[in-house]
Amino acid sequence: MARMKNPATVLPDTGEAIRFLTRATRAGGVPESTLELVHLRVSQINGCAFCVDNGARSARKNGETDDRLAAVAAWRDTPYFTAPERAALDLAEHSTRLADRIDPVPDTVWDEAARQYDEAALAALVVSIATTNFFNHVLVTTKQSAGSW
Repeated sequence: MARMKNPATVLPDTGEAIRFLTRATRAGGVPESTLELVHLRVSQINGCAFCVDNGARSARKNGETDDRLAAVAAWRDTPYFTAPERAALDLAEHSTRLADRIDPVPDTVWDEAARQYDEAALAALVVSIATTNFFNHVLVTTKQSAGSW
């Protein structure tokens, strides 16, 4: 049971800000499918049932395969992801788990992402990851349930 309505509906400007950031990241040159995989992985790490459910549905609707969706949590050990997708997922994991290590985003992780993406795309990835983390924190805190949109 949700503790309250989705805060993005209670404070409509918040929802609009999230939509604005999402639109901005979509213009950064990262393939939509990669951004959706990153959103899904960050949401899995944060335990946001609403975002995992919604993210998987959105990705599937946009052509993502069930094999890739099922394997995103174990992306390192599967053959389904390209080098750029792997770099984005690695950056997403490190950027989400900031307190897990002294050097949260090591140069090796950043350098591989920078090898795969130009500056605009890297900016889009960083902002997309941060936006997903923000939204995950809001929805987990207020106990928004999967399928409640």
